[in-house]
Amino acid sequence: MSHNTPLSPRPLHHLSDVQRRVLTTRQLRQHGVTASVAAERSRAGGPWQQILPGVHLLHPGPATSEERLLAALLYTASRGQGADGSAPGGGEPHGEAMITGLAALALHHFSSAPPLASLDRIDVLVPRTRRLRATGFVRFVRAGTLPGPQYVAGVPTAPVARALADAVARLTDAVLVRRLLTESVRHGHCEATAVVAELSSARLLSRPHVVDAVDALLAEGRAIAEGRLYDMIRGHHLPEPLWNVELRLPGGPALGGVDAYWRDQAVAVEIDTRAPRQDEEVWRGGFGRKREHLERLGITVVRVTPKKLRETPEEQAAVVRTALIAAADRDPASYVVVLPR
Repeated sequence: MSHNTPLSPRPLHHLSDVQRRVLTTRQLRQHGVTASVAAERSRAGGPWQQILPGVHLLHPGPATSEERLLAALLYTASRGQGADGSAPGGGEPHGEAMITGLAALALHHFSSAPPLASLDRIDVLVPRTRRLRATGFVRFVRAGTLPGPQYVAGVPTAPVARALADAVARLTDAVLVRRLLTESVRHGHCEATAVVAELSSARLLSRPHVVDAVDALLAEGRAIAEGRLYDMIRGHHLPEPLWNVELRLPGGPALGGVDAYWRDQAVAVEIDTRAPRQDEEVWRGGFGRKREHLERLGITVVRVTPKKLRETPEEQAAVVRTALIAAADRDPASYVVVLPR
């Protein structure tokens, strides 16, 4: 059989161009090519090459980035079983595996991530029960629970927040870590709180260069959220509030800061952004006490999240408008001093 001999009895027309160029030994067997023939054609100087164990590249010369990604996924899907003896397929062509880390960020079009072609390793996220060893350019990241993949150019890819955590876990370059985290929010890939949650879950918030990058990330996220709040209020023709103020009782203690306040209606809006390393229940408890205190004084507090400001600004504007209208039917609020924050 020459390298020009058609693969039969099953044609390749149903496969994409890249899928026709990267096939496992098993797939080749299904197309009439035995393992011995595949090995022969993949010898040095031959028309094919074995790019990973059991995975063949059906042309000479370097693999493209797309071919390397597909080869990594095919290798992962074809190797081993779970610790419970289950097959790794998961009902998908590549099983449950997905690209993560810097390769995933490149797929998500991060300008600060190195291009795919320059990466020596491609990280693949797999269940913790998979029995796999890193080989060639494939490296594995294991997780007890996998997120749902996002398909980028047909490639199963970890969501941005998870891919960031997996990338940061292997990076020591503080400048690159900061650029990646900041870009995730600045370009609208995800919310800062989602990134912090993944970094916390991966136990990365004890690393000084990560903590510094997270502080920059949260500052960036808050600035963007404040901008969206301005756009929401002005774009939906709500009355102009006092922006970014602190409330106090006359001669008394501070009641806390709010992002927008309508003095005549006693309505406040606060953007929900939490600090890193802060226990969620503690944070929610603090917010709850503050809100309860303000509402005892007759002040309505509307809580919005950066995600809601981005995805449903019309709904958030309606909530604020309703609160402003309802103020006419309430008893007057206690007098509070309003100071710039």
